[in-house]
Amino acid sequence: MDAVILKASRDDLAEILQLQYSAFYTVAESMGDFSIPPLTQTIEELTDEYEHGLVLKLVCDDIIVGSVRALVKGDTVYVGKLIVSPGYRHRGYGSRLLAEIEKIFPEKRYELFTSVANPENIRLYEKNGYVIFDRKTVSPNLTFVYMEKICS
Repeated sequence: MDAVILKASRDDLAEILQLQYSAFYTVAESMGDFSIPPLTQTIEELTDEYEHGLVLKLVCDDIIVGSVRALVKGDTVYVGKLIVSPGYRHRGYGSRLLAEIEKIFPEKRYELFTSVANPENIRLYEKNGYVIFDRKTVSPNLTFVYMEKICS
């Protein structure tokens, strides 16, 4: 069965949060830091993101295997926490989730950030038209690159 992308419901949030913990565990492990925000986010914080933005889910075989979030501020769509279950990676699902956000919010500027510790993510975003416009070191083990895509 092919995966489908749907708007998440409030009832999906606990499953999405567990998927997030699973997806970001290997990133934290590679950095030696398990206190990164994706691993410490609470269900209350995710619910707040849900209420103020958009949360999409990617469903395959009746299981949520991916998700992405978006928050619109002015002309910019802030894309966050693009996640795909480790067992479902390398199938184009991350690109499909990004494309769905861009379809829902056309002709906008899209911005996201990711850790330099995960070059695979950076390649995924670059493949989808995002370019690095800033870099910030927030701790000795954590540097973020900020990426944007401008559609008109």
